Amino acid sequence: MTADEKRSLARLLDTAGDYLRDGYRRPRAEYTFTDDAFKENGAFKENGAAATPPGMAAPTPLAANSPDGAAPDSLFAVAAEVLHCSACPLHSGRQNAVPGEGVVHPLVLVIGEGPGADEDRLGRPFVGKAGQLLDRMLASVGLSREKNCFIANMVKCRPPGNRDPLPEEIAPCSRFLARQIRLLKPAIILCVGKVSAHALLKTDASMGSLRGRFTPYEVADTQETGGFTVPLLATYHPSAILHDESYKRPAWEDLKLLKQRLRELSPDYEAGA
Repeated sequence: MTADEKRSLARLLDTAGDYLRDGYRRPRAEYTFTDDAFKENGAFKENGAAATPPGMAAPTPLAANSPDGAAPDSLFAVAAEVLHCSACPLHSGRQNAVPGEGVVHPLVLVIGEGPGADEDRLGRPFVGKAGQLLDRMLASVGLSREKNCFIANMVKCRPPGNRDPLPEEIAPCSRFLARQIRLLKPAIILCVGKVSAHALLKTDASMGSLRGRFTPYEVADTQETGGFTVPLLATYHPSAILHDESYKRPAWEDLKLLKQRLRELSPDYEAGA
């Protein structure tokens, strides 16, 4: 087994443990492994690439629930596939893929654009300066990733230089996000930034024209689950607020609107101060 394969397996097991514990991914130091010794019969390596050992079936991807008896879909299955995804060029430059984290049945699903440097290093979403601001924004209205939110991104690997992800990078990742939305069934989707708002609402309108109101987001009907509608609220990305303080007031107005709708939708919601 190669060192990369061992790291992937260790991350997968860590993700499974975190998911079964409380759905919250814990930060961990990077694992250090070495490649297994080369074997002449190619059991471990074949022309420098990993190979399936003789007598062992090649691994198959974790499947979604389907009529033919495949295993039901789960957040763990999505995360496992994200960690091994190579569907777009972004995978080649990542340290860690970032599936997302939070509670299993959230009031709010927060969707950003893509991981930055800190997120790529730790494998967790929104942990840098923008993430710290996002946590404060959510806390101001009684929300957190530990209690009642799930946080994800449109793309699960870091775009070079923290640029906006390209359409051809968003497209293959959209299947992961679609599955997460169906599994989580959030009361509200909060899009932070134009990338997620444009992708989900299929528009190129300015953030100024999209924010300040809820838009119905239709979740497609599938063989496994019926379709449903989630109110979607778009607001400015925390990194945009850090760069331009004029966005603070409209972002706060959006948070107050979010709090008001949560009070209407969930009797158990306790708004923050």
